[in-house]
Amino acid sequence: MSDVSDWWSTDIIDMAPGQIRLRGHPIEELIGAVSFPQMIWLMTRGGVPSEAEATLFEAALVAAVDHGPQAPSIAAARMAVTCGLSLNGAMASAVNMLDDVHGGAGEQAVELYHRIGSADAPLAEILEEWRAEHGQFIPGFGHRFHKPVDPRAPRLLGLVDAAAEDGTVSGRFAAIARGIEGALAGEKGKPVPVNIDGATAVIFAELGFPAPLARGLFCLSRSVGILSHAYEQQQQGGRNKGPTPPGYRWTYTGPNPIDD
Repeated sequence: MSDVSDWWSTDIIDMAPGQIRLRGHPIEELIGAVSFPQMIWLMTRGGVPSEAEATLFEAALVAAVDHGPQAPSIAAARMAVTCGLSLNGAMASAVNMLDDVHGGAGEQAVELYHRIGSADAPLAEILEEWRAEHGQFIPGFGHRFHKPVDPRAPRLLGLVDAAAEDGTVSGRFAAIARGIEGALAGEKGKPVPVNIDGATAVIFAELGFPAPLARGLFCLSRSVGILSHAYEQQQQGGRNKGPTPPGYRWTYTGPNPIDD
């Protein structure tokens, strides 16, 4: 039997008839005793966070739940429903769009913050190295829609500042993010404020989440908005809705027929 039982190994769950233990905690002791954010923390990292840590963590999850039907993942969920997919199918279609470009900036920002925090080099040099490796885009700063400021970011950073004052977090990564803001403003000659990705990345980094988990946590958060929009579209009805109303057409750039 060891060939079978050792095929998978996990520290996450131990289960037998009548028994479920998650990270060593009986499920019946967790139900009603821990919040959902605390449960996410327990499952992904082990250990139960303090109330103060869980409150800050929850704020990041709340902040990123939705950004409207113009967000590609939300639009995909709504279109999927009009094509006949169930809610779970629509959610899967949407979450699969959350990758490096749409959904990856938080993970990238955590990576950048850690690089800056561990490097013995000027900030400008680190940003130049980052751009050489990843392109000109600095993840977590500026926003194509919210100008001059993403309204979610100042609130989140304010909560980090309060958590740093009471000793819940160090505030080190918030300082790094603000340093990047200053550097980018100096380069551009105008403010380039931290956005939702940069602010939630500050929280995830402050709380000790590794960068890859930052993307997964964003997917969990945004899944709430995805589910909401998919269900709303299900109630509204509609069939085979595309990305634009039928009266609008795309720009054709191919060859034209040659008249005889």
